[in-house]
Amino acid sequence: MTDDRCPWWAPPLLAVQFLTRVPVPWLDRLSGAQVATGLVRAVGWFPLVGALVGGVTAAVALAAGTLWPATVAVLLALAVEARLTGAFHEDAVADFCDAFGGGHSADDVRRIMKDSRIGSYGAVGLFLALGLRAALLVAVIGRFGALDAAIVIIASAAFGRLLAAVLMAVVPPAPAGTGLAKDIASGVGPGVLALALATALPVVAPFAIIAPAAALAGVAAGVGFVLWFRTLLIRRIGGSTGDCLGFGAYAGQLLVLLAATAAP
Repeated sequence: MTDDRCPWWAPPLLAVQFLTRVPVPWLDRLSGAQVATGLVRAVGWFPLVGALVGGVTAAVALAAGTLWPATVAVLLALAVEARLTGAFHEDAVADFCDAFGGGHSADDVRRIMKDSRIGSYGAVGLFLALGLRAALLVAVIGRFGALDAAIVIIASAAFGRLLAAVLMAVVPPAPAGTGLAKDIASGVGPGVLALALATALPVVAPFAIIAPAAALAGVAAGVGFVLWFRTLLIRRIGGSTGDCLGFGAYAGQLLVLLAATAAP
């Protein structure tokens, strides 16, 4: 008889394994049932892993900025980040834009989203998303000092993953869905969401200290986005998919960066 109880140390490591390409030790000791249980609880650690990814992005951008112009430094940082995460959320952005741009019926949207090829809507959407994020990161580095810029970049990365956790809790999986939304998100309840909020708070709090109005605007925009996105997903395809959640995470990052760089 197998024990499906997940050890206390596994969920944070499973979150790292799920969101990055960093080799993680000890997880081969877990049974399949323990991994399935642990992945649901790992969602609570997504904001902290996002903060670690954001820390790498900020460090590369700021270090490279001492040698090259800010635009070059940011592009190098985004390249390193894509390697670190396997371009996980960028792939979701492209799939989401392809499906919701080119799909008419719910079946069309789900079918296009499962296609690994990138079409015209996906290419344009990904180009615009990456371009906007790069421009916003350049603006953050130009507006804030090095430490404060790092705080903003890290907070945006954590907030994006928090938004994905919130969407898992408030949007049901789409009918006939597979992957993240069906296997993991459907198990996210108040306890996991509370953990996600707890791991995000210490990361986002410094941003609120250095730019309280921007932080408030970012949170308000995030709430508005979740309400709108939930309505869109339920109306168009009956719920969420993994690509929808990844798109939400990327959008969350952009909302914080937009709030941080908006004219006072």
